[in-house]
Amino acid sequence: MNASTTILNVALVVGAQGVIGRNLVEHLATLPDWEVIGLSRRGGEPQARVRHIAVDLLDAAACTTQLRDLTHVTHVFYAAYQDRPTWAELVPPNLAMLVNVVEALEPVAIGLQHISLMQGYKVYGAHLGPFKTPARETDADHMPPEFNVDQQRFLERRQVGKAWNWSAIRPSVVGGFALGNPMNLALVIAVYAAISKELGLPLRFPGKPGAYDKLLEMTDAGLLARATVWAATEPRCVNQAFNINNGDLFRWNELWPKLARFFELEVAPPLPLPLQVVMADKGPLWEAMVEKYGLAPHSYEQVSNWGFGDFVFSWDYDLFADGSKARRFGFHEFIETEAMFLDIFADLRRRKVIP
Repeated sequence: MNASTTILNVALVVGAQGVIGRNLVEHLATLPDWEVIGLSRRGGEPQARVRHIAVDLLDAAACTTQLRDLTHVTHVFYAAYQDRPTWAELVPPNLAMLVNVVEALEPVAIGLQHISLMQGYKVYGAHLGPFKTPARETDADHMPPEFNVDQQRFLERRQVGKAWNWSAIRPSVVGGFALGNPMNLALVIAVYAAISKELGLPLRFPGKPGAYDKLLEMTDAGLLARATVWAATEPRCVNQAFNINNGDLFRWNELWPKLARFFELEVAPPLPLPLQVVMADKGPLWEAMVEKYGLAPHSYEQVSNWGFGDFVFSWDYDLFADGSKARRFGFHEFIETEAMFLDIFADLRRRKVIP
């Protein structure tokens, strides 16, 4: 092996099949000095310099068994998430998964340098209602329960006196490709639009009154992957948190008609439509569309998460954070949110996920 192909870093991507983890794996695989190991419940197909391990992260014994040979891991990128019905119920499983990974890996990975923790604007209480905007990394914590905060506190305590360090990455709603993912807004919009078109309907914004004209932002999954690796390898970023966003703001009342144009749909006035209710009976229609248009054989459950759509479209308050700290520390990338959506929609068509 010559010097140009020497592997200097070994990444363990935890949650490798989600929209964030998948894009992180793909980005790391393009870098010449990285080897990548993906952890997820269902595993994955190996590629050049990428292999996958299937493990139940809630099973501490399984984590110990499955990770005991990963002695060469240098960087952990933690992006796993398990959904639960309430904020309080999110804490035990999501904290336990991180604890299980760290406690299994830290004793054997003697060259461990960094643990990157994927968080979000829940740290600022964005999910609870109107909050201070723009949110900043220095903002005060809010009343628990909040698993993002508990995870960071665990890493802070664990890191004391250790050779490794940590970073916390805080994106807005993430846009990218992944199926069967509980938080994929672009896929929600794409499937909603495809079904609207099949039924001969205009594309109506289905959210709460007031949500159509509030200021929002998003985070492209590719940009997020690049920022995550940057923070994990930039010495100035150790033990720091960073908001990562596209760099622009939007309102649905301006963006929605542009998204509708991609699908060649007219726009009608917004109408509050609880997607979990009105889309619940559309499974047979989707199956017929898969057959009619020769789509990839993904189940309706794999391509739809209407609860997440309802959640995002319920934000009748501004939701954005200050991303300037990352720029001050040296990360200067940005992407236009409209272009991000259109690129994802085009990718979904290429993959025959949507007509």
